[in-house]
Amino acid sequence: MNARKTIAAIALLLTGCRSDGTASNAPAIHTPSIHTPAIHAPSIHTPAIIVLGIAQDGGAPQAGRFDDPRWDNPAQARMVACLGIIDPRTGKRWMIDATPDFRRQLTDLARASAGPARPALDGIFLTHAHIGHYTGLMFLGHESMGTLNVPVWVMPRMDAFLRTNGPWDQLVRYGNIELRPLAAGTKVELGEGLSVTPLIVPHRQEYSEVVGFRISGPTRSVLYIPDIDSWDEWDAAGTRIEDILQTVDAAYLDGTFFANGEIPGRDMTGFPHPFITKSMERFAKLPPKERAKVHFIHLNHTNPALVPGSDAQRQVEAAGMHLAEQGERFPL
Repeated sequence: MNARKTIAAIALLLTGCRSDGTASNAPAIHTPSIHTPAIHAPSIHTPAIIVLGIAQDGGAPQAGRFDDPRWDNPAQARMVACLGIIDPRTGKRWMIDATPDFRRQLTDLARASAGPARPALDGIFLTHAHIGHYTGLMFLGHESMGTLNVPVWVMPRMDAFLRTNGPWDQLVRYGNIELRPLAAGTKVELGEGLSVTPLIVPHRQEYSEVVGFRISGPTRSVLYIPDIDSWDEWDAAGTRIEDILQTVDAAYLDGTFFANGEIPGRDMTGFPHPFITKSMERFAKLPPKERAKVHFIHLNHTNPALVPGSDAQRQVEAAGMHLAEQGERFPL
């Protein structure tokens, strides 16, 4: 058998065996203890989303922060922001973004889905080309999993970026991934009553477009926007976050920084993320039911809302909103 056929045979062996509840009237979210971030959850019988990570691209703790107490307290560490989608009806599972924490997140997703071991993953949807959102694709390569044609849904510039830059182009050439097109506002059907729709959002676009996703299930839907420059810029582009909130049952929104001043010695007013404090001010006008849909995610390692029992956490709770927790799930 020649080398090309050998590689294909190994990839087929690794991927060839296959990896789909009832919703109440209230938007129930099942959340594990903050001290047990890994997912060992009871089975779900309806499509659902799983929160696989809540931190900004660098994770928490972050590289170079040698004095961060989370190095010695793994229960307080958090993985990079990522959502999983499971459909127990078909045994299938997908990820929103491929992060540097891909190995652990894939394992947590597989355990939560209770689906078959292979394929390990039925597809990945990428939001954009910042390091916390796509670099986990490296684990699909022949140095690691050696997968075969894992679907990866991407916008046009993201497609070009992966095809024309190494080492990502090798994943395409070797058939580890199969790039599939996304178009803003056009849904991708994953199963009966289950779909994902990309929404263009304003954020740094050095290498690709930036999108959020609406994940719609048989009875509920979720909005996922881990990165956005500001809600005002989205207003100027013709989209109001409040209008979209009215059409979903939960929203996982950019909460990268809590407030100006959390990074000592730097004026953060120009940072391309809405502060949680500013989002809370804007959403304060909403009815309690709408505010309760908001879950802040993608928290920077400096964000005081990551600290259990902190004043920042209490402020979010008092405002009638939430902080996403690693391991929580939302039935669709």
